[in-house]
Amino acid sequence: MKQNRISYALMIALAGTVALAACKKKEEPVAAPPAATEPAPAPAEPAPAPAPAVSATSVTVGNAAAADKSVAAVSTFTPKDKIIVSVKTDASVPANANIDAKLTFQDGQVAGQKAQAVKAEDAGTTNIEFTNANPWPAGKYKVDVTLDGQPVGMTQEIEVK
Repeated sequence: MKQNRISYALMIALAGTVALAACKKKEEPVAAPPAATEPAPAPAEPAPAPAPAVSATSVTVGNAAAADKSVAAVSTFTPKDKIIVSVKTDASVPANANIDAKLTFQDGQVAGQKAQAVKAEDAGTTNIEFTNANPWPAGKYKVDVTLDGQPVGMTQEIEVK
């Protein structure tokens, strides 16, 4: 009898285990919702480059400056003339700027280069003078001006006779 009781107890335990296993809900794997396929946002347009605070409005090359720093344009110089590069600037707001003028001889040699730092407020004129202890060699020269390292796009050609 003892064996029947043990077998009977084991049978009940086994039936209970099977019943519990059968009642347990199967957990379905939770599928992630499909990713929304939204179109990629359009790339933002780059902000326009800020306008420079100082701009060059004209470049004039001459050999004499008036009291208001204006220079009458001259394209032919004598070997003993002073060469004056006059740069008119306009500033939207007061700002510091660097003006650089370069004289290049017809063979490509730099005959002179000078820079001047200016405090630009509204419209103004900056004159850069080139003199030579010896007479200027006869020939053609090119005058290039940059404002804060950027060419102002107003190359002038002069000649020494």
